[in-house]
Amino acid sequence: MRIRRSALALTTAMLVVAMGWTSSGQEVPGTQWVATTANASSGAGADLAKAALTRISPAVEQLLAFRESDVKFKLNSLMDVLSDRRHEGWVLAAYPDPKTRQPLIGAGVSLDLPAREHAQRDPLNPHMFLEPSSAEMWQAAGLETARLNAILTDFYKQAGTWTKRNRREKIRGLEPQITDEDATHLLRVAAIQSVINAKAYCRNFDEMSASQQMALSQLVFQMGVNLEEFNTFLGVINHANFGTAKSVAAGTGVGEEVGKLAAQDELDWKSAQKSLVESQWARLYRTRAVAVIAMLNPDYEDNPAIAERQVGATLRPVAVHRGRGRARAVRTTASAGRSLHHGPAGKRDGAHKKRRV
Repeated sequence: MRIRRSALALTTAMLVVAMGWTSSGQEVPGTQWVATTANASSGAGADLAKAALTRISPAVEQLLAFRESDVKFKLNSLMDVLSDRRHEGWVLAAYPDPKTRQPLIGAGVSLDLPAREHAQRDPLNPHMFLEPSSAEMWQAAGLETARLNAILTDFYKQAGTWTKRNRREKIRGLEPQITDEDATHLLRVAAIQSVINAKAYCRNFDEMSASQQMALSQLVFQMGVNLEEFNTFLGVINHANFGTAKSVAAGTGVGEEVGKLAAQDELDWKSAQKSLVESQWARLYRTRAVAVIAMLNPDYEDNPAIAERQVGATLRPVAVHRGRGRARAVRTTASAGRSLHHGPAGKRDGAHKKRRV
């Protein structure tokens, strides 16, 4: 019993170190190890200590180095939105993405993506993109690699049984493969990656309001590398004045030049909204698009409902024509976008449960 307790204490201590903090709250620089939840019931303390430590990659280290002060919004607020039914949903077992058929879990976190290169094409943006593998994301969440492999093996065995017609029913009947806590850890890591890449997409990220930062982070989470296709939107948010007028006007001596800057700033965020409203993504995923696009309004936090109604009034749903007994959607939109993380629309029973933070 003494060995088991000592090993468990060591595992807990390593997790604290992996997150970059000591028990006194001081940051631990250059952390090179991460703890997992492996073999908590092992009878050998030495084996447990060895299993609890895994050398981490630079990508995992960057994910673990994230601090809440890096953004103006609360990360838990972003996680609440991403796990909500009108966005990504919450499934505690592997299920296929309706578009790519890749395995997802939790709030639509991918399970089999390889690490990828994502070049920074903006010479004025010092932030680099981070595209770790699913295994690295899993490791950063403190979960066992063996569990991930087992989940993927089971998913691929059952892959041929999934169809468009039975997808929702099968999701409702899935047995949980991870816990709510596991899914929360995975979502947190995925949200952190989205924030890191949002900074790489927008050189003005730090000057954005809290709601604007959250909106861009949501777009990155939902679209992944496909956000690169939104050239007009990215051009607008990388304008030198985007998001800065309010901070300038908040100082002393507001004059004519500041007024011009404020007018340009207003034009920029409205142009950013317009570019998204006209996209295929917004038409196909209208509910989530309204919520995200509304957050680009710098006054969103004063009255979110009004901001969403304003966007909803300009965003028309996809036109549906009835013919030959089936609905056919006519898509006539300006730019293309596709989500890499679609959540299911079914009810939350079985493995499909809503997380409570």
